[in-house]
Amino acid sequence: MAKEIVILSGKGGTGKTSLSASFAMLADNPVIADCDVDAANLHLLLDAKTEEDYPFVSGHVAVIDAALCTGCARCVRYCSYDAIDRDGRIYRVDPIRCEGCALCLKVCPSAAIDFPESECGRWMVSSTKAGPMVHAHLHPGAENSGKLVTLVRKEASNLSDTLGKDIIISDGPPGIGCPVIASMTNTDMVVLVTEPSLSAIHDVERVIRLARSFGIPLVGCINKADIDLELSNDIKNLFSEAGVSYAGSVDYDEQIVKAQVLGLSPIELVGKKTIKQIEHIWESIWNMM
Repeated sequence: MAKEIVILSGKGGTGKTSLSASFAMLADNPVIADCDVDAANLHLLLDAKTEEDYPFVSGHVAVIDAALCTGCARCVRYCSYDAIDRDGRIYRVDPIRCEGCALCLKVCPSAAIDFPESECGRWMVSSTKAGPMVHAHLHPGAENSGKLVTLVRKEASNLSDTLGKDIIISDGPPGIGCPVIASMTNTDMVVLVTEPSLSAIHDVERVIRLARSFGIPLVGCINKADIDLELSNDIKNLFSEAGVSYAGSVDYDEQIVKAQVLGLSPIELVGKKTIKQIEHIWESIWNMM
C-alpha cells in the first residue's frame, strides 16, 4: 500500500498549499489529493486537467410539491431554520437554509413534502504535471465536508493501488475541525507547516495535540522563517519539547507569491537558495518515512 502524507497548517496563509505543490513536484510521480474541499486551490498550481467528474450526493433537502400543498403553513410554523417561504399561494424551501431535519415532512398533513438526497458538491480526477490528482469542492452552504474529504482520500488510495504508486501527498484543510480530522485519520505522517507568528504558534499547539490523539507521526517545518527569527526559534523549541521532528525551514521569497499568481508551483520559479531549502525539507520528510 502507498504511504500517505498529509500537509496541515492549523491556520490559513502559512504556505501549506505552495509547499504541497512543491513536494508533489519533487516526489517520484505520486498520487495527489486536495483535501481542502471547502476552498480547493492546489489544482491551480499544478495545471490540473479534469478527466473524470462526479457528483457528491450526501444528506437531504426538503422539497414541496405545489400540486399537493394545501397552504396550511404547518411546515412554516414548525421549521426552526426559517427555511420555508411563501411565494403567492405556493410554499418553497430554501435549500441553503434547510438543515435536513425532516420535521416538516412529519408534520405535513397532505404529504406534500418530499425529502430527496441532495447533491452537495463535485469530486474530480485530474491529470497534473506532478501526477494524477483527486480533488473536490462543496457547493456554497453545503455540509458533510468531512465525508467528502474521506471520499477524496479513498479514491486517491484506489488510484494509487491501480497505478502502483508508492506515495500519496494530501494537501489538508486549515484548522482542527472535522475536515482536518477526516484528512489525517489513518495517515502515515502529518507534515505541519507553520510560520513565525503568535497566532501560528497557538495553532501549531492545537494541531500537535490533535495528531497526538491519533498517534500519527509528526514532522514540522517553518515557512517565511526569516521574517521573525526569534519566533522561529521558539517554534523549533516547541517542536523539540513536543517530540515533533524538525524537517527544516524556508525563508520569505516574493517569487513564491509570483508563482501563485502565474499558476506555478514555487520550485518552478524561485531561485536556487529557496529550491534547496524546499528540497531539504522534502528529503528530510522522505527519509523519516
